[in-house]
Amino acid sequence: MKQVWEIKKLGEVCKVIAGQSPEGKFYNSEGNGMPFYQGKKEYGEKYIGEPTTWTTKITKEAEAGDILMSVRAPVGPVNFATQIICIGRGLAAIRAGKQIDKEFLYNFLIKHENEIEGNAGAVFNSINKTQIENIEIPLPPLPEQQRIVSILDEAFAAIAKAKANAEQNLKNAKELFESYLQGVFENGNWETKTLKEVAKVFGRGKSKHRPRNWEGLYGGDYPFIQTGEVRNANKFITEYTQTYNEVGLAQSKLWKKGTICITIAANIAETAILNFDACIPDSIIGFEVDEKKADLNFAYYLLQYFKAELQKLGKGSAQDNINLGTFENQYFPFPTLKEQQTIVRQLDALRAETQKLEAVYQKKIADLEELKKSILQRAFKGDLTRKEVEV
Repeated sequence: MKQVWEIKKLGEVCKVIAGQSPEGKFYNSEGNGMPFYQGKKEYGEKYIGEPTTWTTKITKEAEAGDILMSVRAPVGPVNFATQIICIGRGLAAIRAGKQIDKEFLYNFLIKHENEIEGNAGAVFNSINKTQIENIEIPLPPLPEQQRIVSILDEAFAAIAKAKANAEQNLKNAKELFESYLQGVFENGNWETKTLKEVAKVFGRGKSKHRPRNWEGLYGGDYPFIQTGEVRNANKFITEYTQTYNEVGLAQSKLWKKGTICITIAANIAETAILNFDACIPDSIIGFEVDEKKADLNFAYYLLQYFKAELQKLGKGSAQDNINLGTFENQYFPFPTLKEQQTIVRQLDALRAETQKLEAVYQKKIADLEELKKSILQRAFKGDLTRKEVEV
């Protein structure tokens, strides 16, 4: 850091306004009174989003251009206010004084978000007005602040453009596979069968004990897979967070490695293949494919293609779900086993290529985020130049 930079507390160069919530009876959603924001729920990328709540009783106000800080979990995220608003207990407004450029301050707070969160109380995970006022900031002369902001704006605009391109390329890579998958199943003229007709075993998982979370069921040698692990899997379920012991196994059932798991509650029609023997709850269907009638990987790709259609069948209830009977009565196209295997080879090859592309673009996005952090780091050390931040 340059020696000429002073260290100031935010309270010396800013006005901090702690939010205060009006009573709920003064809230409305019709636009009466002043826009009211309680926390970071309506945060945008940089500027606060459109209000969803208004209040006819004003407690604490933030002005357009004030920096809004989330002061309750999560602590630290910031956005700019775009108009005069009323702020609740989940926010504080930081109003830059004449000595500090508000964009310089905003970037400083972005850089130090994790440290600010670390200053929050461990019990309530919140930060108060005094703690915000005591945050120390290195403060160069105003012209230098403005020079740094100009460089950061230029660099971040270039990063945002590069990131948008990488995200579009990532989307295109995923759509390439989906498009090919669609072509396979829309152009085929094959015999239709139910999943049960091509299965050795087809049925719901078991978790009979109530309550389900009784600790006496857990902590043994038998993996227990739940819907979230099916949803988060990349074709194969390779990880688990819970295990059943012998008592847990006795009230459940052990499904074989290679079983397709299909979720039927909360997240409908998510599918993944067990990479090990495991127990599943009754919110998941186990589909053990008969290899004489169907190819395991073909069945997986088939369910991936029909996912949206199956999800529609479960819409309309308070919590989306679909029952075993619905699955048992659905017919799906199954070509000959030889044709299935040919299709699988083609899909596997394309999937491998698209995954390589996805990995490249995901790394590019991660690298751009790291570059942004690196640029901010240099900015507040006082050694930032335009040449150093070329993207």
